[in-house]
Amino acid sequence: MRDLAKNIRLPSIDDLFSTEEERQDAKLEKIRILPLSELHPFEGHPFQVRDDEEMDKMVDSVKEYGVMTPAIVRPRRDGGYEIVAGHRRCHASQRAGVDTMPCIVRDMDDDTAIILMVDSNCQREHILPSEKAKAYQMKLEAINRKLGRPSKENVRQVGAHFSGNRSTQIIGETAGDSSRQVERFIRLNKLTPDLMQLVDDGRLKTTPAVELSYLTPEEQEEFLSYMEEEGCTPSLSQAQKLKAASKESVLTKDKIHEIMSARSPSVKPREPQLTIAVSKVERYFPKGCSSEQMESTILKLLENYYRKRQDYER
Repeated sequence: MRDLAKNIRLPSIDDLFSTEEERQDAKLEKIRILPLSELHPFEGHPFQVRDDEEMDKMVDSVKEYGVMTPAIVRPRRDGGYEIVAGHRRCHASQRAGVDTMPCIVRDMDDDTAIILMVDSNCQREHILPSEKAKAYQMKLEAINRKLGRPSKENVRQVGAHFSGNRSTQIIGETAGDSSRQVERFIRLNKLTPDLMQLVDDGRLKTTPAVELSYLTPEEQEEFLSYMEEEGCTPSLSQAQKLKAASKESVLTKDKIHEIMSARSPSVKPREPQLTIAVSKVERYFPKGCSSEQMESTILKLLENYYRKRQDYER
């Protein structure tokens, strides 16, 4: 009887004196006004908060209207709250001289928070390639952990099936990229920081940069030195050749110079073409005469005309 009594759950005082509607309402997420001093950035947040023209406009908006869309935060073990979505709004509030911000407090595990953080930022208009590369990598690892599968180096192998889709496909569908584009961006994480900066600056195109990511860090540094000395950037074809040389362990400084200084074989320019419509000359030829026969006759007539003119000029 005592054991049976232990398993009996008596209703709490709140349950006894509250309605079902009140209990359901208590479960709903509430917007809370939290001090900025209690808000902390997301650990490993890949997106930069830049003081650019867009931020200036956001600051002006906060001064006039306040923060219109609440941030999403989660409780921290060490106290305060970790921002999952709303880093730029928090920064704008600080610049606007506001001490608080509306937030939705939501309990969530690390992987759920990472996925929400990436999704809420990837819809922004201006995202650097390095930001997207890091964000896609974080989300891919979070999805695979949720699926209970360890991450691997090769994203093609790591793309687990989730509701019939690969992880990279799921990421791409949310962000508006193809699965292959997601894989390319993730591959950019293998670039050295200096080369990645060139990609962010627009001085190195993304597609050749993906090929360069297969070079060892030492080879990447060697190639960067060559780029700076020569003031050049690789084409896709050159980057592919550099990758192949690296794979064969023959990418020396001389090999880099050989690949980058090679010129494409010259192609003889096409001769100008003179086209005369058959309808313009067919009345001068017998009926049924082919265009080839017309061309041959015209050339013979021109040759005779040329000779007669030469004789006349003598």
